[in-house]
Formats: sequence, C-alpha cells, structure tokens
Amino acid sequence: MKKLILTLFAICALTTAKADEGMWTLYNLPNAVYETMKQENYELPYGALYQGEDAIKNCVVNFGGYCSGVVVSPDGLVFTNHHCGFEAIRSHSTVEHDYMLNGFVANSFEEELPNEKLFVSFMVEQKDVTAYMDSLGINRIAEDKRRQFVDSIENVMLKEIEAKDSTLRIEIKPFYEGNQFFLTTYRDYKDVRLVFALPKSMGKFGGETDNWMWPRQTCDFSVFRIYVDPKTGGPAKYSKDNVPMKPKKWAPVSLQGYVPGSFSMTIGYPGSTSRYLSSYGIKERRDAENEPRYKTREVKQNIMIRHMRADEAVRIKYDSKYAQSSNYWKNSIGMNKCIDSIGLIQQKAAYEAKIRQWQDSTGYLVGKLDFDKLERFYAKQFNAVKAFTYFSETFGSRSVDELTRRAYRSHNGSIVKGDKDKPKKQYIEFKDNSDEWDEATDKEIMAAAMKFYREQVEEKYLPDFYQVVDRDFGGDYQKYINYLFKKSKLMKNGKKIYINKKSFMKDPGVAYGFSLNNTLQMLAEEASAVYDSVAIQERYLCAAKLRMEEDMPNYSDANFTMRLSYGQVGEYLLAGQPSGYYTEASSIVEKMERGEKGVIDYEAEPIMKELLSKKDFGKYTDKTTGKLHLCFLSNNDITGGNSGSPMFNGKGELIGLAFDGNWDSLSSDIFFDKQLARCIGVDIRYVLYMMESWGKADRLIKEIGAK
Repeated sequence: MKKLILTLFAICALTTAKADEGMWTLYNLPNAVYETMKQENYELPYGALYQGEDAIKNCVVNFGGYCSGVVVSPDGLVFTNHHCGFEAIRSHSTVEHDYMLNGFVANSFEEELPNEKLFVSFMVEQKDVTAYMDSLGINRIAEDKRRQFVDSIENVMLKEIEAKDSTLRIEIKPFYEGNQFFLTTYRDYKDVRLVFALPKSMGKFGGETDNWMWPRQTCDFSVFRIYVDPKTGGPAKYSKDNVPMKPKKWAPVSLQGYVPGSFSMTIGYPGSTSRYLSSYGIKERRDAENEPRYKTREVKQNIMIRHMRADEAVRIKYDSKYAQSSNYWKNSIGMNKCIDSIGLIQQKAAYEAKIRQWQDSTGYLVGKLDFDKLERFYAKQFNAVKAFTYFSETFGSRSVDELTRRAYRSHNGSIVKGDKDKPKKQYIEFKDNSDEWDEATDKEIMAAAMKFYREQVEEKYLPDFYQVVDRDFGGDYQKYINYLFKKSKLMKNGKKIYINKKSFMKDPGVAYGFSLNNTLQMLAEEASAVYDSVAIQERYLCAAKLRMEEDMPNYSDANFTMRLSYGQVGEYLLAGQPSGYYTEASSIVEKMERGEKGVIDYEAEPIMKELLSKKDFGKYTDKTTGKLHLCFLSNNDITGGNSGSPMFNGKGELIGLAFDGNWDSLSSDIFFDKQLARCIGVDIRYVLYMMESWGKADRLIKEIGAK
C-alpha cells in the first residue's frame, strides 16, 4: 500500500507541479505572486516575509559576499553549505590537523575558530531610488560613466547613514538592465567562527563526478556562529571577549519533511543571471566566454588534481582553488550543452521578432532600440571578447599560480612601502605564503597554460614575453618559467624591490607582469570598444519587454541582492524516466561501495558507511517513506550565490539548504526551463543526523531545537 501511495504521489508531481519562475525582491513582492504562493500552500501573511523584527528576511544572511546562509538558533548559529565554508575550513587545516580531511567539531564556545576576513550581512531595508537617480541625471550620463556616477552617489549616502549608525552600509545597484535602481541597507558582522564541518568525503561527496548532477547524496553543509560586542550586542571585529549573537529572528527547523507537491521557498543571494539577454548576447556567452573558460580550466585542473593526489600537503593548498575552478568549468560545459539542446538562441531570436513587431505597431523606443545595430555591435566585439576570456582564464589577476599574481601586484601600487616623499626609497616585498601554493605545481600549470593560450588566439593577442620565450629559451616554456622563479626577486620572500630604480624593470618577473598588463589593457580596450553601445541596446530591449508585458509581474535579473523563489518539491523526467524527488541512505552506501573499489569521488571513511547503513534513523526518518532522506528536488529558481540558501516550507520552517542545480537545465542563468529546472537541496534531517551521529554535537542539536 505504501508503494502505491508513493507512486501516486510521483505521478501527481509530474502531472500537476509547475515551475514558478522568478527571483523576486521581498520588499515589493507583487500581490499576484503572493496570491500564487498562497494557492500553492504558503501559509504566512504577506508581511511575514519582509516587515517587522520577526520577518523571515531577518534570519537570512549574505555569507561572505559569495554565498547565502540562515540563522538557526537563539545563539547566532548559522547554516550554510560545506562548499561555502570550504576556504574557512581549509585555512585552519594543516597536515597535522587536517579539518578538510577529518572534519571539525567545536565542543564549546571556546573551541569555535575565528576566520579572518569572513563576514555575514543582514539586509535591513530595500527601496526603489529610480526617481531619485533620474532627478540627479543618471540617464544623461555616458554609459561608461554610469557606474562611477552611481558609486559617487552611493558614497555620499553612505557617509550620511554611517553618521547615524556606523554599523550600517548601503549599496545602490541597477535592476532591470539599468532601467531601475534599488538602494539596499545592510548590517555586517565580522566575527564569524567555524563551529562544525563534516569531513570532505561527505561535505563534497561525489566530487566532480556528481557536481551539477542528479541523483545526489552530498551532505553539503557547514556550521558557523556570529559573535558580537558584549556591551552593545552589535557588530564588532574579532575579540576573545566577544559573545554569541542573540538574534531577534532565527529559522525554526522542521523534521516533518515533505511530499511531492509540497510548497518550497528559497530566500538567498543569487549572484548573476542574464534572462533579458539578447540572442546575440547568448551566442557570445556560448562561444566567446563559456567555451574558452572550460577549455582553459581543463588544462590547469588536470595538472592540479594530479599533484593534489600525489601529495597531501599540496592537496590542502589547492583544494579550494580546484573546487572554485572546477565548479564553473563544468557549469560552462553544461550551459553550452543546454543552449544547443533546447535551441535557445533560435527561441530568443523568435521572441525578439515579436518585440520588433510590437515596436513597429506602438512606436515605443523607435530610433533608440535597433536590433540591426545590436547585431553589428556584438559581431564587432566577438573576437576580442573571446581572446579576452582566454587571456583572463590563463593569466588573470586571480590566476592559480603565485608568480603571475605577484607579477600583477608589482605594478598596481597596492603594496608599495617606504617614504612617500622619497620615491627612490619606495619598494615592494612579498611575505612567505608558501602554505598557500606549491612551486612544482605552479610551474607545470604555467607552462601548460602558456602553450595552450598561444594555440588558441591570434598573434596580435600574445604578450611580448612570448618573444623572449622564443628568442632566449628556444620556445621552451618550462625553461622560461624556471628562469623567472630563479632570477626574479618577486619570488624571494621578504626581498625589497625598489620600484623607482632602473633595476626594477630589469627584473624578469616584473617585466613579465608589465607584458601581461600591456596585453590586458589592449584586450580590454578592444573588447569594450562597443560595450557602451551594446549595454544601451540591451537596456532598451529590456525596457521594451517590460512595457510590452506591463500587465504581468516581471522580476529583475539576479545581482547578489536578497531574492525569493517559490515552487514545489517534485521530480522531473530524466531521459524519459521519472528522476525521483529524493535520495535515501541506501543510495549513498551503494556509491561508497563503488568508492571502495576505486571510484575516488565516492570514497568515504568506514564510519560513514556504518552510520548510513542503519535500518532505523529514529526521529530523522521520513514519516511517508520510512527512510532517511538525503537530498531532494524542488523547482525553485536559483543560481550561483544561492548556495546555502534556506529552503522553507509553507509555514516558514527550514526543511533544507539549496546547494546545486541540475545538469539538464544549466542554461537557467539565461533561460528558465520550466520542465527541467530543478534546485537540489540537502535535507535538514540528513544534516542533523550527521551532526548527532558522527559529530556527537548534542549541544548544537539542543540549541537548534528542531521539531
């Protein structure tokens, strides 16, 4: 009977669940959207989302400026994803105390670990300031000056608000392709401590094999705590005297679970989408950005992973770098696959033809929105954008290798020391950060990447150091790089390099950086030659869409501001077969057995297999299926930055944490596929079970008080 009921649930989910596209701002959530949410079993009043101290928004945080998180206890405990806490966990790890490999559990407040530069932000308020920006002349500003103009207004307003409350900051961001502007006020907390992390085997279970894929079993969570000034209860820099935060709002945690069709809502900080992007822009994304990105990263990653697997010390140094690189390597591959499989460029072109017809009939933006110009502008910049992507992925200032990073910094003035009034006494020097990189690994990556870059771009896009490689080193990149490491003072830790002496430019590492900067500037100028014209046309195109559909609610593209998405728990058709809407414990045990046979991404400690092989998971067992649910699917609309976003049921209770999308809809940053788009979340019961059974974290379980 139970199997029959579950089968009927699954059929129901496939036939009646619909995807509710949209990343909605909370303060002005359209009533039509709220009414739809109620129809789909959202039970709270409209004001419960944004208004008052008990609003749901007040327990959701921007985690570190790159992820999302949620406060889950009266003592400021924060849940986010394991991969969001990855760098904090790594930074505390050594070969002797490898928290990445072995996990970490703080058994008291005193054992919780502080993290330099990590912060969380709470959104205090958001409002539309479009009319104000219009009154200041934003639409009379040249396109290339708009960001600078907005920054200047933001700085003035920031000083005003800081004079009233120094714990606040503001951001003014463009919405709807710059047709509107919203001001958001935040309060930042800068003492955030690591409390709990599973071993990487579980927090990143499945590795790159399962990344962006379904079914998933990854227990992708980590736990932090916010600390505050003991006197004011407000934000403070790290101090041993700080105390746990006492938030006015935290998310109640539910053990009740879900069934197909259950209401699901995410609130978090989606990073960037381009749903309004033209067909020409999508083609550029596919061919001039995604393709160069994944091809270059693959060259680097193959070398990186080989060195990581050969040496534990190297693995610790590069774990985070590899994870960051590989995530959007695979995303770019998947996005291009989806763009082609659904004919997205053709779909967009057909929609643009519809807008053209509407424009012809109404005269809206005639003389401004010009599709033929838009096509020409994109064609003009295509080759330069493609070369720029190859360059950025090979030699970007955030490049994996330490020498390139130092070479750039030697020219940007950010680390100059010495007497400002005595130029010849000014110098740069680099501290010993050998705990962050490995010489042999970096050298091999640099040589392979240099060679690959040359094979992909036109001669005019080669930095002039390639002439040095050919002339002085017989075209041998490895010899050139060995020479740089040996001769350049950039690689001599603590060595003073005087920037205003003739010897400065004679340093081969400095010369290498100068060559990179020159090429970067040339590429940037060529790639952005018609950027302003493209941006204006894209803004007009968005404005036309909004006007044509003015009777419908429309959301703005994601820009790492707080957004809400809603939908239902449910499966989808995967290769013509139902995907299933959850995974359970036996499925990870099966993969662990494959790990025992050599599948690296499925390897896990024996204790993990033991814990997940049990027949009874107590209060964490799902009451409908009788199993421990690990991960589940919903059709919530998410993207990068949503990692760690709380997933709420219709009562505003926490049921999971969003951590991934599915391979079949990786074009969702530019097109939301209502049939295929799915959000993958880790079930909160799986989270708590692992905290209790593996971590023995009874104090945290009690603090959370799940019901």
